[in-house]
Amino acid sequence: LYSEFVVVRVILMPYFGSLYTIVNMLLFQTFGMLAFTSHIKAMLTDPGAVPRGNATKENIQRMGFKEGEVIFKCTKCCSIKPDRAHHCSVCQRCIRKMDHHCPWVNNCVGERNQKYFVLFTLYIALMSFHALFMALNHFIGCIGSDWKDCPAFSPPATIIFLLFLMFEGLLFALFTSIMFGTQVSAIWYDETGIEALKKEEATWVRKSRWKSI
Repeated sequence: LYSEFVVVRVILMPYFGSLYTIVNMLLFQTFGMLAFTSHIKAMLTDPGAVPRGNATKENIQRMGFKEGEVIFKCTKCCSIKPDRAHHCSVCQRCIRKMDHHCPWVNNCVGERNQKYFVLFTLYIALMSFHALFMALNHFIGCIGSDWKDCPAFSPPATIIFLLFLMFEGLLFALFTSIMFGTQVSAIWYDETGIEALKKEEATWVRKSRWKSI
């Protein structure tokens, strides 16, 4: 909301009608709309939750499991635990191919909603880089014209608005770019964040044992 205010009210609206304003307004609003839509989808889509309490004897027989067949059961939510499923301590349920629980979307990132989370981080990164570019360009332009071409607010107020926008844009651009990169890497190697962490822990344990020997 802050970047929306500064970009529209401080940077673009005073020059409404120019090609620069129209192109950047369309780009910024498009990124914002796509990011908002992806966020809603990531938040409301079932990440691949396993039904709680389905590890009953009757349900196991109904699902066609043979007698003596090995079945993994989650002791925390009493559910049949599929391969590569993990229990989320926040959601209190097992999630298929769970990567992590994200407070941004108030939901787990798992098998069914990971693509929306990836798109969300991508669009926020693009939006942040775009806002950072416009803020720097506007700041340089205002200094070059001795603030005569920046009529929206007084020079001190404009400086404060632009500095906070640049800080916000840089912070979110770096953070979401890293998140986007880790998610793309997880998809490329077909390895969730939890699985990668467990692999690192197992490697560290083996190295520690080898050193102690």
